Amino acid sequence: MLPTLTPSELLPADAPETADQRALLALKTKGAMTAQRLAHLLGISAVAVRKQLARLERAGLVRFQEEVRGPGRPERVWRLSAEGHARFPDRHATLTLDLISSIRRIFGEEGLDRLISQREQTMEETYRDALESEASLEARVSRLAGLRAREGYMAEIEKLEDGAFMLIENHCPICAAASVCQGFCRSELDVFRTVLGPQTRVTRTDHILAGARRCAYRIETTTPA
Repeated sequence: MLPTLTPSELLPADAPETADQRALLALKTKGAMTAQRLAHLLGISAVAVRKQLARLERAGLVRFQEEVRGPGRPERVWRLSAEGHARFPDRHATLTLDLISSIRRIFGEEGLDRLISQREQTMEETYRDALESEASLEARVSRLAGLRAREGYMAEIEKLEDGAFMLIENHCPICAAASVCQGFCRSELDVFRTVLGPQTRVTRTDHILAGARRCAYRIETTTPA
């Protein structure tokens, strides 16, 4: 049984204790969920939560996606939108920037490149292990999106009419680091291309650092050489 969260568990000490804030924070800390689960976490009725979610959706702070979870009709699974996620600024951004600056000063660009390469290798190993059992491209992309979502990228996929897929990331938890070192973004793109296989083409179509609302990648099969 899911525990009921108290206001003190949901809210930082300096945050206003409002119903909408508690709902947003629950989605932030616990991830995407149905209205029924959110109601249980908050200790209120499902009717009250659905009214909250409708209000927050109108404000552009949350959105839903219908997902099949067992027999019966698809369920609406709610998550923060990019605007909702922006309500929770990254308080570690300054520390991240300071660390990168220190690495550059002490070890130079070569040291920073080695750090990025090590991160890339770790990501590649983790993703490859998770994707190796998936036979189809759709399954691999779906699994990759799930991994990225758990890492805080608010990732999802869309299937396009031409058979390609879009991997969409509505948030970038490493944006502060990537803003001062483009190598982080480049390495992530390289990892996607590697783990999805040699017969797959991955193209970044939207980039947060270029001013887009999100990062998005078009993924498609290619004709074997």
